[in-house]
This record gives sequence, structure tokens and C-alpha cells, in this order.
Amino acid sequence: MAEPTLHIGRKISKIRELRGMKQESLAAELGISQQAISKIEQSVDVEDVALNKIATALGITSEAIRNFTEESIFNYFNTFNDNSGAGAWSTNGTFNFNPIDKLVEVFEENKKLYEQLLASEREKIEILRNSK
Repeated sequence: MAEPTLHIGRKISKIRELRGMKQESLAAELGISQQAISKIEQSVDVEDVALNKIATALGITSEAIRNFTEESIFNYFNTFNDNSGAGAWSTNGTFNFNPIDKLVEVFEENKKLYEQLLASEREKIEILRNSK
């Protein structure tokens, strides 16, 4: 079933999930609460300023969010070429890329985010200690 073309929040949610990102991670990246992300993802429309910030955090453009459809994902994966002619999958149903490499990539991205959050918390602690 095709999703509504104008439900920006749902598109943000799908893209976030495809990027392997949790609401908490996106919220931390934007400096807002997880509940605020949940509310945004339930919204039919999102203000341009907020959409631009979300797009940047997701590593895409706001236009990509606006134009996102699930069909576009299938089309994207079908543009990968291999000798089988089956896109990103071979004829025996296995991937032509190494899923372990993808897991390592996602782990590295999450590790960087964790390190950034940890550094931020350490800075906050230092500021609080120095303000006494």
C-alpha cells in the first residue's frame, strides 16, 4: 500500500530506520528529547527549519525527505549491477555485498556518536564543577 505523499514525519521515521538510527540517537544529534522526535515522526508536516536540521542529522537533504517513497528504495537497490541481473541480490537469494561489512559500518557510526555524546557529557560535568 502506498504511503501518503505528504506525511513528512512518516518519511523521516522510515529514513531514520533505514539508516539504522534510533530515535534517541537522532534526538541527541539534534539536542532535543526522544519524545520530540516521536512527535515529529507522527506529524504530517514539519517546519522547514526543523526539516533541514533533521535532514542534516540523517546525512541527506530536506528535498530527499520530501521526495522519499518506499518505491524509491526499491529502485535504488535495483540500480546496483551484477552479473546475475538481479540488482543487489544474486539469483540464489544471497546478498552481493558483505552484511558483516555493513554491520561494522553501522557500529563505527554508532561508536562515533557515542564518543561525541560522552565528550559532551564530560564537558557539561567540567562546566558544572568550574561553576561552583
